[in-house]
Amino acid sequence: MNSAMYRIGATIVGVTVLAAVVGPWLTPFDPSSQWLSLRLAAPSTSHLFGMDELGRDILARVLAGARISFLVGLTVVGVSAALGTALGAIAGYFGGWIDDTISRVIDVLLAFPGLLLAIALVAVLGPSLGNVLFALTVIGWVSYARLVRGQVLRAREFEYVQAAKALGAGTPRVLWQHVIPTAIPAIVVQATLGMAGAIIGEASLSFLGLGVQPPTPSWGTMLNGGRAHILDAPHLTIFPGLAIALLVLGFNFLGDGLRDRLDPKHRGLR
Repeated sequence: MNSAMYRIGATIVGVTVLAAVVGPWLTPFDPSSQWLSLRLAAPSTSHLFGMDELGRDILARVLAGARISFLVGLTVVGVSAALGTALGAIAGYFGGWIDDTISRVIDVLLAFPGLLLAIALVAVLGPSLGNVLFALTVIGWVSYARLVRGQVLRAREFEYVQAAKALGAGTPRVLWQHVIPTAIPAIVVQATLGMAGAIIGEASLSFLGLGVQPPTPSWGTMLNGGRAHILDAPHLTIFPGLAIALLVLGFNFLGDGLRDRLDPKHRGLR
């Protein structure tokens, strides 16, 4: 069952990535071009997903929105994983007041609901893609730091780590070559699940008008624009909503599958 979920998740993510990359060649329509005479037109053979409230091709906008979602996900996960891994490794390895300081910062950030904190940050800084990336990174690195800290606390007592220190290996070398690699499987799983969280976060902020600004296509912005036509033109919300749901589901399946494949405790149960 877990293997099947892994394959399903990998397929969904792979197909979405491919569609996002080759999107401009999949449809002849520009995502920002308007045909007011076709506004709210239902799906047809010419426009497979129909037209939105301004007469723009929804398929073209969904494909363009996929590129925004992957840009946000990869940037947020990359920066959060790097920052969280570094701070978590430092806290777990050195302990003492360094560990206490970093742990208190983590506790403070975890005390606030992540999305509400992101909304507050973007509301103060102003709506833009850059501020969305910053806000999601601020709330994203703590999960990596807490995860890596726990892994390092365990790994620093391993015999080969103690042997490396006894042989005179410096702290950076011990951390980089002997301690942090033990946390890589957990980081990979967390990063996969973090992609889903970043995509939902960007869509939520854009839905509230605090994220990507028009005319740049975003799945959250498309959902917000389709709210007024949920009854007379439901395709405005159905297709971007399905795109978000499928991609998030795909990353969750992929993350669960990677956890079972990389975790030795699960590996023997398959």
